[in-house]
Amino acid sequence: GLKPMENTGGKKFDVVFMEAITKIPAPTPDMAGKVIDEIEPGYYIGEKILRYAKVVVADGEPQS
Repeated sequence: GLKPMENTGGKKFDVVFMEAITKIPAPTPDMAGKVIDEIEPGYYIGEKILRYAKVVVADGEPQS
């Protein structure tokens, strides 16, 4: 029953399914708090999380 999580790119960061590797300034205001890049996909075994998705998250206000 090993299955991958669906791609997290562009989704709101959720600590239940994701592990933030690093944060970068948000490129646009609407991207704040969302996943910019997925470094490693997450996996389930049955209904349990085997590995969390490792992601880069946009943080706060964009830099000008």
